[in-house]
Amino acid sequence: MPYSVSIILPTYNEAASIGDLLRYLQTAAGEPAPELLVVDGGSTDDTVAQAQQAGATVLRSPRKGRAAQLNYGAQQATGEILYFLHADSYPPPGFLADLRRAVAQGYGSGCYRLAFDHGHWFLRFSAWCTRFPFTCLRFGDQSLFVRRALFGQLGGYREELQVMEDQELVARLRARGPFCLLPRAVTTSARKYLANGVVRLQSIFMLIVLLYWAGVSQPNLVRLYRRLIRQGKL
Repeated sequence: MPYSVSIILPTYNEAASIGDLLRYLQTAAGEPAPELLVVDGGSTDDTVAQAQQAGATVLRSPRKGRAAQLNYGAQQATGEILYFLHADSYPPPGFLADLRRAVAQGYGSGCYRLAFDHGHWFLRFSAWCTRFPFTCLRFGDQSLFVRRALFGQLGGYREELQVMEDQELVARLRARGPFCLLPRAVTTSARKYLANGVVRLQSIFMLIVLLYWAGVSQPNLVRLYRRLIRQGKL
């Protein structure tokens, strides 16, 4: 029997896009069909209704915040493979076969490379860099698959982290066992880059990564993020 998969999507005010993404996932995933879990963080728009109409199971997280929402979704999920996906990211067609194949080959976790839905040269360069297997190049918009048992052993995401929670988990996963960098790409929205300036926003992200690894505290990182980034959701 193929491994069962639960797709876990954290949302907050994603009514404009969540329905299209869920319908895409249902057609592009392949068989057997995955469990679709939308974990909402208190949206004030039509996100919940749109997700329900598109056929997802909607969970209302007791805590807002991406790490808390992802952990809550994992607790409710039934799949042997947990697949964490941002609400503005599209995995390639037939992606379930990629995940199942990687797990069958002995990988406990992994992610895709990245592509953007905009052709700006700096976004293309940034996406090209994600082919290299360094932890500092792993971010949540590349999506992440983890065997359910391994995720539980590690205790999931650290909910006290509002930024860099994805990279922190990847570092722990890589320390525990082989991590698969899948050869295809997730395509993610460039909306935040276009709102902030492509080079400017990528420079801010690079600064936050450097400060995180230098040991700067979460409150200071969050203040920097909120001060510098327009349309930033935490």
